[in-house]
Amino acid sequence: METRANHLWVGIVTLALLAALALAIVWLAQLGRGEQKEYDILFQQSVSGLARGSEVTFAGVPVGQVSDIRLYEKDPDFVRVRISVREDVPILVGTTATIQGSFTGVSTILLDGARIGAPPITCDTTACPEGQPVIPPKDGGLNALLSDAPLLLQRLATLTERLTQLLDDDNQGEIAGILRNTNKMTEELAATGPQTRATLAELQGTLAEASRALAAFEQVTQSTDRVINEEGAALSKQLRETLKSADAAAASLSSTLEDARPATRQLAESTLPAAEATMQDLRATSQALRQVTERLENEGAGSLLGAQPLPEYEP
Repeated sequence: METRANHLWVGIVTLALLAALALAIVWLAQLGRGEQKEYDILFQQSVSGLARGSEVTFAGVPVGQVSDIRLYEKDPDFVRVRISVREDVPILVGTTATIQGSFTGVSTILLDGARIGAPPITCDTTACPEGQPVIPPKDGGLNALLSDAPLLLQRLATLTERLTQLLDDDNQGEIAGILRNTNKMTEELAATGPQTRATLAELQGTLAEASRALAAFEQVTQSTDRVINEEGAALSKQLRETLKSADAAAASLSSTLEDARPATRQLAESTLPAAEATMQDLRATSQALRQVTERLENEGAGSLLGAQPLPEYEP
């Protein structure tokens, strides 16, 4: 009996020591973590891979763990994840939470996006539907890819169907014809290679001549500019003097015309009409003399002395 009692006491003492050691380890762990702050995250996506005790990191640095996971009572489309984070971690306005998954099935929560100078996330700066400040979620990582997987699969199926329609038997024949024509064009282009090189050489020579012509034109332009700049002043002076002389000649001509205007008026009013009357008299006299001359030629001098005899009357 005493031996059994001793073994019982030994077992009880051993269990007590183990429990004390576990409590000491937990207490030391809590002491090492320091003061904790709790935040809620409302995810509208699958949180598979998360569990109580899952790691919470801030920019890749471990800062806390998941303390509770449950469906949001007010809206079952959301999952409420409560996390505990060290008090010295800067959870500021602008911080977002992302589920960082892995192919091993273990997920963590990644906090990121804090801005210097922003106020901390508290019940005064954000909503607290469950008594704790809410950190807004953000899609990212493997979970975002998995959530978009149905849409990606649908688009992939549509793309495959369209490729199948594009590569049917008729289109394959058309594509083969296009490839044959392309090969033919390539062969013809290769055959015209020497001509193309000769044409390029001629084009290069033409461009060189054009460059030389352009340089010569530029020199002529510079010479013209120099002549204008150097001799332009003298030419302008001579032109001004010539214009002054022309102006003086025009003024003199105008004065002369003014002086000759009375004589011109007298010539038009008296002299020209008298001359015209004289010309008419001379024209009449000339006509009379022409008639006398014609009679002399036709009838002789006697026609001027007597009248012309009448013809004899024959009954």
